[in-house]
Amino acid sequence: MGLRPNLPLPARALCIALLLATGALAHARAPAASTPELATPAHGIVGVADRHLDPEYWVRKAGGHADRVLLDPAAIRAQNARLLAEDDSVRDMAAFAGEVDGTQVRAWIEALSERPTADRYDIHGDRVDPAFFDSLERGMALDAIPARVQPRFGLAVQRADLRAFPTTRRIFSTAGDVDIDRLQESALFPGDALAVLHTTADGSWSFVASDRYMAWMETSRLATGMREQMAGYRSRTPSLLVTGATARTVFNPVRPDVSELQLDMGVRVPLLVDWPAREQVHGQHPAFGHVIELPARRDDGSLEFVPALLPRTAEVSADPLPLTPANLIRQGFRFLGERYGWGHSFNARDCSGFVSEIYRSMGVQLPRNTRDQAVSPALEKTVLTAGSTRAERLAAVADMQVGDLIYIPGHVMMMIGRDDGMTYVIHDTSGTGYRDADGDYVRMSLSGVVVTALEPMMSGRDTDTIDRITSIVRIR
Repeated sequence: MGLRPNLPLPARALCIALLLATGALAHARAPAASTPELATPAHGIVGVADRHLDPEYWVRKAGGHADRVLLDPAAIRAQNARLLAEDDSVRDMAAFAGEVDGTQVRAWIEALSERPTADRYDIHGDRVDPAFFDSLERGMALDAIPARVQPRFGLAVQRADLRAFPTTRRIFSTAGDVDIDRLQESALFPGDALAVLHTTADGSWSFVASDRYMAWMETSRLATGMREQMAGYRSRTPSLLVTGATARTVFNPVRPDVSELQLDMGVRVPLLVDWPAREQVHGQHPAFGHVIELPARRDDGSLEFVPALLPRTAEVSADPLPLTPANLIRQGFRFLGERYGWGHSFNARDCSGFVSEIYRSMGVQLPRNTRDQAVSPALEKTVLTAGSTRAERLAAVADMQVGDLIYIPGHVMMMIGRDDGMTYVIHDTSGTGYRDADGDYVRMSLSGVVVTALEPMMSGRDTDTIDRITSIVRIR
């Protein structure tokens, strides 16, 4: 695998969805002639009724195909192997280089931690002093990177933000914004494999490589050990896979580091099946939970593994869920109403993370960002270009199936079915646009996981969202 970072904005494309775009960004088109006249409901989201918010409504509409297995486990393993072999945006951490050229590490950091040229603002709306970035750059201590870097392998021990610069300070492009933190890149989950390539001068931040991203994370949220420990934890069986939106370990007064620890959809944890039936787990009887093993950080930063309890009520499975239309729908709806979190901020997820976690609960791996997902050579897709006709676009929409991933610049949606002549999608978005009953363009802030009808959606005053589709990915 080529070792390269996933670059920050403007190169990377997480999911603010360019639904904020104005009509100047694309040639104007009239609304689709096939879009039915729609009344605007009280909530203002055109085409959305209460029935559309029930996953079983869409499962029933899928009919006899709802439980059809789209890829069996062997085919999924082959697809994941193809992704590793063909897509440079993902990497196998078990095979990560044991030594990396220091100039390459510096180049990765400089590509990520690129000082903004425009003004930036803090959470209070105040302009950020350039001295702030001066201080960050000094703290990164890039001149201390050796000629040859020996990566230190480890695991994330908590959910951890991945940042463009080594700071938790939230920075925005416009005064008054509180959502789109321009320093937020992604997140790692407990048990995610990583390699530490550099640390700040004070050691409080680490620049890490993970399977789908390179960025800064707080050192306190990782632990390092041997490569074999990292790889072994990831492959250990038997295990449990989180199939709910999230699961949490029980409260633990003895080990606060594994107490009420959040495990997001798709996270896999080893199951300690040989745990003695009567032996307490940090003071709690194990009979009413699952005894799992979690990575933890010792005082010296080294990796250890400790038992913890997941309650029996946690939504987990011994194996990935079958890849079926019904499961794609149900898994997507587990996040319905969750707050939109740019770059996995707000303890939530963004559009590309949303679809990644849905598919990961069925064992399918995807690249991290919309840009990489939309163009991945390992994924089957229909490509639409600026030269695609309106008829070609409508034909591509008509051909969509449940679970298809629909990409516009900077955003992805998942198709869930059709109703009353329209195509419906579920997606994690900041917002979208419509025409109201008077034909006027209305920008609607949504800021969460939502269901919308595709045909009425607009990506600007004069641009239908259908006319911005670049790719439709089908995982079959």
